[in-house]
Amino acid sequence: MSAAVTEPAPARLPARLDVAALIRAASAEDHRATENRGFISRLMGGELDLAEYARYLAQFAHVYEALEARADDADADSVFDPRLRRLARIDSDLAALGAADWRARWHMLPATSDYVRHLRTLVGSTDPLDARARYLAHHYARYLGDLSGGQAIATLVTRHYGATSEQLSFYDFSELGSVVHAKRDYKERMNALELDGIEVEALTDEVLLAFRLNGAIFDELATERRSA
Repeated sequence: MSAAVTEPAPARLPARLDVAALIRAASAEDHRATENRGFISRLMGGELDLAEYARYLAQFAHVYEALEARADDADADSVFDPRLRRLARIDSDLAALGAADWRARWHMLPATSDYVRHLRTLVGSTDPLDARARYLAHHYARYLGDLSGGQAIATLVTRHYGATSEQLSFYDFSELGSVVHAKRDYKERMNALELDGIEVEALTDEVLLAFRLNGAIFDELATERRSA
């Protein structure tokens, strides 16, 4: 009698694609390159001063203003949690840094203007890929970055330049609970969107673009400082 042939068990597929992990891996090199730009490295290394930090923050105030022009998502379980919004905190921080007049004091750099223009295009688009996947890419790059590396920035700006909590409320996410919990919750909500293959590809490409746009601002901050 011949032995019975056992059919191999079908490979188990993950219950849900871990988009957050996928995007992190795909963008790791670009992320590192952005963080190692000369201006931001010098600022975080204690080589500049609090006025330079304020100048940096003012440029990104424009970015957050464009990013947050999108209406609140009606879905309570959405990754687009309105409690993540930072513009009001940035405005408060700049006032505490003696730059309440930041809009008049510092012009918008060309790289900042390019980033703002791109964000406004996404926010105002009726293309579902723009409104969801591509917008999410910038939301992810900024807010998850604030919850992660942003906490280290707050520590370094305090250590090197004596910044106070009133000048660094931008990095305070206490309304979300612990930062560790907030990051985990963000990633879980991101995965819960259950993006399809086309959306994941658009998201990945746009995250890489987000890091390039951020890096361009750092480069121009350095160039403007040298020419001042």
